[in-house]
Amino acid sequence: MSLAANASSPGDPGAAQMKPLAILCGGGDFPIQVAQAVIQQGRSPVLVGIVGAADERIEAFAHFWIHMGEVGKLFRSLKERDVVEIAIVGAMTRPEFADLRLDWGAVRRLAGLASLFRGGDNHLLVGIARLFESEGVAVVGVHQIAPQLLVSPGALTVLEPSTQAQADARQGRALIGALSPFDAGQAVIVANGRVLAIEAAEGTDSMLARVAEMRNSHRLRFKGRAGVLVKTPKSDQDMRLDMPAVGLKTIEGAQRAQLEGIALAAGRVLIADRAAFARAADEAGLFVFGLET
Repeated sequence: MSLAANASSPGDPGAAQMKPLAILCGGGDFPIQVAQAVIQQGRSPVLVGIVGAADERIEAFAHFWIHMGEVGKLFRSLKERDVVEIAIVGAMTRPEFADLRLDWGAVRRLAGLASLFRGGDNHLLVGIARLFESEGVAVVGVHQIAPQLLVSPGALTVLEPSTQAQADARQGRALIGALSPFDAGQAVIVANGRVLAIEAAEGTDSMLARVAEMRNSHRLRFKGRAGVLVKTPKSDQDMRLDMPAVGLKTIEGAQRAQLEGIALAAGRVLIADRAAFARAADEAGLFVFGLET
């Protein structure tokens, strides 16, 4: 089939998929994993490194760097590379508006940018997606690009959850759903029907460290391992944005917190290296389980 036969309006998905896909990169392995998936699909990735967040490994691919707040540079660089789709991938610490390094393109959009910071993380991310779309750049989700990174249903490890652990996982999932209107976190820890911790601005790793400290100081008095880390998107979450993710640090934190295991929403949570993650969980004596909706 000729290229002319596929050419149509700029909004045509087929036409868009012939162009480079940009990846706005935070920290960790996920941007690299997604870039490799894009290449395997026969498409060219362009990695946009956030200074202070993204790993230097992105320089193995076509890339450019921006500081948070360099909005003009971002859209100018995307246009120069004929990019009409972007994915937002990797860990980023939310900045305060005053910390942004505003360029002239940001100053021109100042009122709109300032309004994005008047709310929770979901409000900010949805606003960023709308900003991209207003510039003719569609935001796509990692689940659309690299579905192989998604958690599968059922046990991922040798160990499987007990009946009580499964009940704790369901309770945790329901709690995250109930908290969704408040734009809080995406993870909780539940043990024997008791809520031990709820993730907020500190993130999952810090929440696990908090529970580990409570166990070590005997403020939580359990005999042996107890508790399930439950991670799932908020009920109203745009799955293109801030999809929950776990990695080896999650295993390390769960082990220090003396948990029984980890329950993840199947098809809605990312694992960068499933085999390494499952192997580390087995070595740590933890179960990992994909919760079906």
